[in-house]
Amino acid sequence: MPALLGFLIALSITLTGVGVGTLSVPLLMLVVGVPATEAVALGLTFSAAVKLLLAPAQIARGHVSWPVLRTLLVGAIPGVLLGSLLLHRLAGSLALLNAALGLVLIATAASQIHFHFRPTANNRESAHPASPDSSSSSDSPASSSSPDSPDSPHRRPWLLAALMLPVGAEVGFSSAGAGALGSAALLAFTTLAPAQVVGTDILFGAILSLTGSLLHGLPLALRSPLLPPMLLGGVAGSLTGLQLATRLPRRPLRLALWLLLLTLGGQLVHSSLRPHSLRPAHSAQRLAAANLPEAAHPSTSAYPRRSLQNPDH
Repeated sequence: MPALLGFLIALSITLTGVGVGTLSVPLLMLVVGVPATEAVALGLTFSAAVKLLLAPAQIARGHVSWPVLRTLLVGAIPGVLLGSLLLHRLAGSLALLNAALGLVLIATAASQIHFHFRPTANNRESAHPASPDSSSSSDSPASSSSPDSPDSPHRRPWLLAALMLPVGAEVGFSSAGAGALGSAALLAFTTLAPAQVVGTDILFGAILSLTGSLLHGLPLALRSPLLPPMLLGGVAGSLTGLQLATRLPRRPLRLALWLLLLTLGGQLVHSSLRPHSLRPAHSAQRLAAANLPEAAHPSTSAYPRRSLQNPDH
């Protein structure tokens, strides 16, 4: 199961440009039964690994706008810190944390579905395929210039940086947002070509995910028995996605992704109203079903029994 999740999540980002951080946490919580704080740490680590795997190809193709990336990080890095602090403050209340994570995912999905059906906002995206290779003009001066500032791809750089503060906070709190909201902001506030939007957003997400992973406890995520199979599945999913990216349409796939995320967010909110619906014991059962050695030896598991107890019992 962890390998399949890694495969599907990595396939999602290569086909749509989003999905690693957005899908990792709710799937780990609802399908595998991982507690919220561990799920966020694991999701951020997995997201950073997958995006760092994809980033070198984007840099080599010239699909990363470094001035825009710097602007994004100025606002987003402090946001990641704030989101991480908020997550740890809520960690003592399982129901409240599940509800908050679910509402964040619902808001993200709803905003992207709204964005999807705005023709004026989607003209640039729908005019090009999803593949990073789909725009041969991404390095041309016309694709990196603005009517207001011919030497800069920014339309309103300080506004863009300010908007990245809540995006970074969402990443630090839930592992979601860098791909979805980052690409939307790049389309709205820069004149980058679609290929550069994808490349810049992938590297932006990789840096935010790595930062969040360090804040949430990277050693814990690295010791998780779930991470190795997820990474193996992620490599296979990335390679498969690169082969399919030029053959499949991007926008219908993204809409399907947002509808799935809306459902997952609703399930998390529903689970918060029923405290026993996400019992941590499910994690050990799922691990046993996946034939992971840690499930057979709870004392050596990366998730100690005492750390998985429901605070209400």
